[in-house]
Amino acid sequence: MISWTGNRLRLLALVSFASVAIPCGHAQAQSLPHKALAVSEHSAKVADSVDASTLTGKLIMGYQGWFNCPGDGTTVGWWHWTTGLDPTVDFLPNAVDYPMAERCVTGWLDADGNPVDLFSDANPATVETQFAWMQQYGLDGVALQRFAVDLLDPATAQARNIVLANVRQAAEDNGRVFYVMYDLTGLTNDQLAGVAQDWKQLEQDGITSSPAYLHHRGHPLLGVWGLGFAGRPLTPGAAESLLKKLDKASARHGGVTIMGGVPSYWRTGRLDASSDPKWQGVYKRLGVLSPWSVGRFADDGGADGYRTVVLEPDLAATRHMHVDYMPVLFPGYSFANTNRALGQPPISNQIPRACGNFYWRQVYDALGAGATMLYGAMFDELNEGTSMFKMLPQASEVPVSGFPPGYTFVTLDADGCPLPSDWYLQLAGAATSAVHSGTPPSPNLPLPLP
Repeated sequence: MISWTGNRLRLLALVSFASVAIPCGHAQAQSLPHKALAVSEHSAKVADSVDASTLTGKLIMGYQGWFNCPGDGTTVGWWHWTTGLDPTVDFLPNAVDYPMAERCVTGWLDADGNPVDLFSDANPATVETQFAWMQQYGLDGVALQRFAVDLLDPATAQARNIVLANVRQAAEDNGRVFYVMYDLTGLTNDQLAGVAQDWKQLEQDGITSSPAYLHHRGHPLLGVWGLGFAGRPLTPGAAESLLKKLDKASARHGGVTIMGGVPSYWRTGRLDASSDPKWQGVYKRLGVLSPWSVGRFADDGGADGYRTVVLEPDLAATRHMHVDYMPVLFPGYSFANTNRALGQPPISNQIPRACGNFYWRQVYDALGAGATMLYGAMFDELNEGTSMFKMLPQASEVPVSGFPPGYTFVTLDADGCPLPSDWYLQLAGAATSAVHSGTPPSPNLPLPLP
């Protein structure tokens, strides 16, 4: 079983190192023009706007928004792309889909000598491009990850705030929804109060007044990820105190509905979940419960078994608790380059995507079990290889020079299918349609393989 918690802690530690060795990119958030929309196109997007009043019937994609490069208006440098010269992503974006002015120049070259460029989430035009894809492929919107440890440092806090502003604007422009999700990874119990203070400030600044901000059960939705995991310092008492502080901060704004990101085995207190029975009281305080399933199984048989052992009993339990239930989907998993950079054993393409069949099996199982909302991990997670947006489709396109030897990249043809760059956006769109319909889909892949 993959320890996602351990991977996240290692990644957060890794990106704290200085990353200045690669030539600077030319994307600058403060100087790039905002992508203009024609009046007719904007009107069409507004007419197609996603209902922001409920989470029910939606597939929401996790959005890391944590990629930066030098010269992008922040001071964090090559953040989450590399550490020093060492790449820390396993998949790469298809830069062809970004205008030249949006790209970060890396100095990486493919086998034919072509440059392989990246992007920065501090660039509002880049985020606009990605949200335009969401609108184009019929995706509902995102949960923007707000990593609590980043808020402890002024430089990384600035980067998170820039991305939050970009996401809000892009969601409004493209008729998508968004909500904030705090990731508590790396925090100690005595640092949790800062999360409530940050949320209080965001509400005072009007984040939940955005017409694109997602509500549920009559209140703005707020995600809190990292409750109840085994091996973490967070205690049930500290978590309970945090939830009370969040409720208090939101009371003057009409209240809040909290979605908790919890372990797969929260209900039984085993494997990835803390065995402390006091966590059960914390789970009952949540409006929505979303168990993290990335790496908990690796093929269709494992997904089916997870449905039987976890999803169906969980749904019965949460109905009894009067808590909504949001299963997590993931397309595959690969964390090799970060492990290489850390000097740990790498396994490239550790959980193969099987050309999209693995992802679709989870859609079939979750909706067949009775789920009415889904969480997609993730829209843009290139480090752990769960990203769903446009990526390099062919092995011939990956960089082969400009970084230390031994690093490899995964492309969409890794499992023997010549897939287009937007294949997983198409699949996410089909999954979204299935959630909207309220009817369990066929187990067969909904799109013909190329």
